[in-house]
Amino acid sequence: MQAAMMLLRQMGITPEDLLNTTASGVPVPTFAQYVPIVAAAVGPGSQRMYSTYWAKAVDRWADRRIDSVIPSEIEAAMREIQATALRRRNNRGGRSAAEHFISAMRCFYKRAVADGHIAEGANPARKVPKPARLTSTRSALADDRLAELTAAAGSSGNDPELDSLILRFHIETACRRGGLLGLRPMDLDVEQCLVLLREKGETFRWQPVSPTLMAFLQQHCRERGSPADEVLLRYRSGKPVGRRSYDYLFTRVGELLPWVRVQMISAHWLRHTTLTWVERVYGYAVALAYAGHAETPNDAGTTARYVKATLQEIATALSGLTGEPHPLALPGNLPVLDSAGDVLIGEYD
Repeated sequence: MQAAMMLLRQMGITPEDLLNTTASGVPVPTFAQYVPIVAAAVGPGSQRMYSTYWAKAVDRWADRRIDSVIPSEIEAAMREIQATALRRRNNRGGRSAAEHFISAMRCFYKRAVADGHIAEGANPARKVPKPARLTSTRSALADDRLAELTAAAGSSGNDPELDSLILRFHIETACRRGGLLGLRPMDLDVEQCLVLLREKGETFRWQPVSPTLMAFLQQHCRERGSPADEVLLRYRSGKPVGRRSYDYLFTRVGELLPWVRVQMISAHWLRHTTLTWVERVYGYAVALAYAGHAETPNDAGTTARYVKATLQEIATALSGLTGEPHPLALPGNLPVLDSAGDVLIGEYD
C-alpha cells in the first residue's frame, strides 16, 4: 500500500482524483455538465419528451456526479414528481409524469454507460421500476359520432377547410399527429396516391390516400403557397400549422359537442377508429401495417414476422374505407357502395 501511495505521489495523483474519474481516466461529470451533452445527442422527439425531466434532475442534483445518485433517490424524485404533477382534466394521478421521468433517467444513464462514465451494472435508473401503465380510455368512435365531429369541424371556426383536411387525413391514414405535421409537398406521390409519413422513432413509411384527399392536399399547397421542402399544412396567412392547432380545433369542437369535451376527444381517437375498422374487415396483418407497426414485431408477437401486409393490401383497405378506387388496390377487392354512393367507416360485418 505504501509503495502504491508513493507511486501516486510521484505521478502527481491524489486518492481523490481516482474517486472522481472512471476506469478510463475520464472525469465523471455532474448532472449540470452532462445533461446538455445527452440532450444534444438524442433526437428531437426525445428532447421534446425528456427535457423537462432532465431539468428537474439538474434542479435536484446539479453539482453531484452522475455516478453518485442511488436508485432510492431516483425513486423518491419520481414520487415527488408524481405527487406534484399538473392536474389537467385528463390527469390520472400523475402516473404519466412518473413514467416519463423514469424513461428520461433511463435514457440519460444509457448514454452515461455508452460514454464509459458508469458500468452497466451500476446504472441506477434500470433498478427503479416504472409505474404500471393504465389502460387507455381511447376507443373507436361510433359512425354517428364521427359524422358529428367532422360536420362540426367543417362548419365552424375561421378556417373550416384546414380543419376538415386535418380530420380527413387522420381518418384515412390513421397517422399520428407528427405524421401530418411533418408532411411536405415533396412527400406526395401523386401518381400512386401515396404520402410519406415520418413519425415517432424516426420511422418513415409510405401510406396510401384516396385520390380525393390527394387532390385536396395539392389544392392546399397551391392556394397557401407551401414550399416543396417545408411543412405542407398552412394557415391562410402562409404560416405553418403546429401542434397547438390541434388543441384549438378540438377545444372549439368541444364547445359545440359536449361529448367531445367530456371524453377529451383528440386526433388519436381517429387513429383508434380507423384501425379498429380495418382490423375487423381486413384482418390483423393489414391493420398492423396500416398503423405503421409492421416493422416492429414486438407490437404483435412473433407471428407478425410471417404475415406482414403489402402496400397493395393497405391500399385495398383504404379503398374500402373511403369508397374510392385506389391505383394500388388489389383487383376484385373494390368496395361496394351504398345507394347514395357513400361509404364512411361503416359496419364491421
